[in-house]
Amino acid sequence: MRLYVDHLYTSPYAMSVFVTLREKSLAFDTLTVDLDAAQQHAADFAQLSLTQRVPTLVEGDFALSESSAITEYLEQAYPQTPVYPADPKQRARARQVQAWLRSDLLPIRQERSTMVVFYGQKMPPLSPGAEAAAAKLISAAHTLLTGNSPYLFGEWSIADVDLAVMLNRLILNGDSVPAALVEYAQRQWQRPSVQAWVQQQRPAV
Repeated sequence: MRLYVDHLYTSPYAMSVFVTLREKSLAFDTLTVDLDAAQQHAADFAQLSLTQRVPTLVEGDFALSESSAITEYLEQAYPQTPVYPADPKQRARARQVQAWLRSDLLPIRQERSTMVVFYGQKMPPLSPGAEAAAAKLISAAHTLLTGNSPYLFGEWSIADVDLAVMLNRLILNGDSVPAALVEYAQRQWQRPSVQAWVQQQRPAV
């Protein structure tokens, strides 16, 4: 298997697939695509990636892009070590969290890019729109983690990593986040599969 990721290792979606592969102990090579140089639109990559985006997973003559599609494929093809809850309703809720984090909270993603998370950049105070998005994120996280649960759905799932990345956009910039959610995000960050991504050697920017 080959996993194509961004050359800065800052894509939260590439990270999600990378962590899934590591959790499942699957052998794979990581290849980088320079998005700043528009390598994702080069003819050779476009032939592999229907959407011309990272992450893209290639397994033999099968290629798949879009992180949620990839993790769901890996879950079905390699079920021995699950990364989603076993219960169908909880699994659906995990996918709901993933879909929400990818489609909503745009002001946070705009004002707290993952350069904050993986390069230590510091950004100006949040705009009113981003503050509202942060309040929505914090409220939802509190609801999901009722009783200060260590994980969203009883046991760890890949949705925990995705939520931790979004929280860390705020936490690592020094924005106000409740201590219980800081502790939750730190717990996810300590997983060896997550640290394997965090500790990647990144080029200077």
